[in-house]
Amino acid sequence: MKPVRAAPERIVVAAIAPQPWKNGAGLTRELAVEPSDRGAHRDFDWRISIADVDRDAPFSAFPGVDRCITLLRGAGMRLASADGTLDHRLDRVLVPFSFPGDMPLTATLRGGACSDFNVMTRRSAWRAEVVVQRHAFETSGVDALLLFGLEGGWQIEAGATDHDASWPLAPQQALLWRAPSERLWITPCGPGATLLAVRLCHDQRR
Repeated sequence: MKPVRAAPERIVVAAIAPQPWKNGAGLTRELAVEPSDRGAHRDFDWRISIADVDRDAPFSAFPGVDRCITLLRGAGMRLASADGTLDHRLDRVLVPFSFPGDMPLTATLRGGACSDFNVMTRRSAWRAEVVVQRHAFETSGVDALLLFGLEGGWQIEAGATDHDASWPLAPQQALLWRAPSERLWITPCGPGATLLAVRLCHDQRR
């Protein structure tokens, strides 16, 4: 598919109304979903969200979905399935962990409330790569892209030769390209800047 030039959607976390979990154990802020009208329904192609987990709680199963979760804040949690197939300590901040979403899990907090970044993709249709970036980098060749600012400011530039389009990215904001774009140059505005890059591609293995 030929890349197209388009301004990204800007997402401000503070402007997203948190949705309480049915069990009262946490809140979810949905950053983006594809198709955009699917919301929290289970027939999405991909979904990106932030969750605040306040107490031990079950994680719902999502058959046919692959998940990646990244701890943003707090001591984290233990994710375990009843049959012991999966038992993982999510206790390192900004270390993405990928796992199949088919099995129901129990999340046990390791030291109080925590916050995490979640990416879910429909298996055999989409694949996601979640990468923590702290230095300047380039990206291209993806079918959709989300950049989520964590610390410091960033500048994103596009253009075949002269970088003639640019967008700033502040902490707790995201920029989303839902379609293939030209090559992007992503540069931190100072030391300590950190962002999460979510590269989404159609799964060619099907």
